[in-house]
Amino acid sequence: MPEPPAITVARALELPALRRGLPEVLTAADGLGRPVRWVHAGETPTIAALLKGGELLLTTGIGLGTRAAEQRAFVRRLAERGIAALVVELGSQFTALPAAVVDTARSLGLPLVQLHREVPFVAVTEEIHTELVHAHYALLRRADEVHRQCTEVRLRGGGVPEILRLFARFADNPVFLESADGRLLYAAGPAGRPALADPLQVWDGLRGRRQGAAATGPDATGPAGSVVVEVPGGGPGPGAVRARLVVLPAAGPLAPVHRLAAERTADLLALVLLQARQEEELAARGRGDFLTDLAEERITAADAPAQARVLGFRPGDGPLLPMVMALPTAVVLPDGGDHWAALAGALGEELAAVGAPVLLGVRLPEARVPLLVGVRAADERAAVAERVTGALRAAVERAWPEQAPALGHRGARSGPPVVVVGLVGGWDAVGAELRHLASAASAARELPDRPWHDVRGLEVDLLLWRLREHGDLAAFVHRMIGPLLSHDRTARPPLLPTLEAYLAHAGRKAETARELHVNRQTLYDRLARIARLLGSDLDEPRTVLALGLALQARRHLP
Repeated sequence: MPEPPAITVARALELPALRRGLPEVLTAADGLGRPVRWVHAGETPTIAALLKGGELLLTTGIGLGTRAAEQRAFVRRLAERGIAALVVELGSQFTALPAAVVDTARSLGLPLVQLHREVPFVAVTEEIHTELVHAHYALLRRADEVHRQCTEVRLRGGGVPEILRLFARFADNPVFLESADGRLLYAAGPAGRPALADPLQVWDGLRGRRQGAAATGPDATGPAGSVVVEVPGGGPGPGAVRARLVVLPAAGPLAPVHRLAAERTADLLALVLLQARQEEELAARGRGDFLTDLAEERITAADAPAQARVLGFRPGDGPLLPMVMALPTAVVLPDGGDHWAALAGALGEELAAVGAPVLLGVRLPEARVPLLVGVRAADERAAVAERVTGALRAAVERAWPEQAPALGHRGARSGPPVVVVGLVGGWDAVGAELRHLASAASAARELPDRPWHDVRGLEVDLLLWRLREHGDLAAFVHRMIGPLLSHDRTARPPLLPTLEAYLAHAGRKAETARELHVNRQTLYDRLARIARLLGSDLDEPRTVLALGLALQARRHLP
C-alpha cells in the first residue's frame, strides 16, 4: 500500500485554520510545493527524533531554546529529517523569530513560516488531516475505477494485452509486462500519443538504465519515477514472481494512484496468467503486433531493425523471407485460452530446429501467424520455406491434437493450416510483402491443400477473392457459367467437368477426350451443348479467358 497522498505546503497555508493566523513565509518560498504527508505539533527540543519526514511542524518556539547555537541545531535537525515546513506561532515565546533560526532555515532551504496571530493547533491538524483523507479516498476511487474496468475487460474475454492497453491509457504512459528473468512479454502504449504509440522505441533505451539502477526501494529495477510491481505466482513459494508490471514515466510523471492501481492490476494479471499460462503467448502476440505494424507502415524500415533486436530477432546481413500461416477459422479457439499458449510454445520449439533466425508472432483476431526468416541468400528461399513449413504444421498438430479431425479435411472454413511464402527482400520491402501475404493467405484458405503456397502463384486467386469481398464475384460467375450450373443440377451427364477439362488442356480436344474417357464425337456433342447453353464461342480467346476465370472463381464462393 502506498503512502497516503499529500497536499503541498502552499495548499496548507491556504486552508482557513492557518490563514486566520496571518502566515508569513520567511524562507524558501520556492519550496512551498513540497508535499505535506502529515501534521505534527510539539515543543520539545528533541522533537526531530519523533518525525519521519514530510511533516508540517507546528510550534510556539519553546523547543527552539534561547541560545543561537541551540536554535541553529534545532532547525538543522528538522531539515535533516526532511520535514515539509516549520511553522512558528509568535506571541507566547517570540515576538519575532531570532536571526539564527531564519538564517539557518534559509541556508538549508527549509520553508519557515511565522504566524502573527494565535490559532488552535488542533484545528489546523484536523483541517489538514481531513484534506489528506479526502485526497486518499479520491486516490482509492481512481484505483478502484481502473481495476473495475480491467475486470470488465477480463469478463468480456479479454486477456493480458487488453488489460495492459487499458492501464496504459489510464497511466498515459507506456506499460510493459516482463518475465521474472527480464524478458519482454508484452508492451502497450498510451492512446493519443503518437510519439509513444510504439512502446518498443522507449523500452530498449530505458532497459539499460533499469539494469544499472541500484537495488534499493520498491522501484529498484526501474529508472527514477517508474513503477515496478511484481506479479506473483511463478512457483510454489509464497514470494515467487511470475512476471513484473513496469510503468515508465516516458510521457509524464507517475502519481501514487498509478502505483496503487498497478498493484491491483498485478493481482488481476496473476489470475489471468495462472489460468492461461500466457507468458509465451504474450511474447508471440507482442511480436505479432510488431509485424502487423510493420505491414501497415506504422513502423518505418529505418526503425524496424532496432525494434526487431529488442524482440530477439538478429537475422544478420542476408535478406529476409516473409511468410504467413493462416489457421483454419473453423477451429479457432477462444482468445487467451490454454490452447493458444500451447500453440505459441510448440511453435517456438519446432522453429528452434529450423537452423535460421525466425521472428514469429501470432494475431489471434485474424487467426494468423506472420513471421520473418533470415536467409543467407535469395536462392535458399525454397529450401528454407520447406523447413519452416514443416515446423509450423508440426507445431499445430502438437498443440491442438484434439482438433485433428477438423484439421484433416478441406472445407470452406476449415482444413489444414495454410502457409504462404513471400518474396525475399530487405526491411524496406518486407512490410508491404507481409501485408500482401495476409490477403493471399485468406484467399488460399479455399484452395486445395498444399504444403505451402508460393505467393506468385496466388495472384489470380487473390484478385478473385478481393472481388468476392466486394460482392461482385458471385455476379460474375453467374453471368459467365450460370446456365451451365443450372443444367448440371437437373441433367445428366453434367457438363461442367467437360468445360473444366477442355480449358485445362488449352482447347486440345484429343487430350480432353482421353482425360474424360469419351470418344471424340461425344466430346464434340458436349462442347456444342455448352456453347449453346452459354451463348459463347469456345474458340474465341477472350471468351476462353473469362470462362477460365469464372471456373477458378467458384472456389472462392460459399
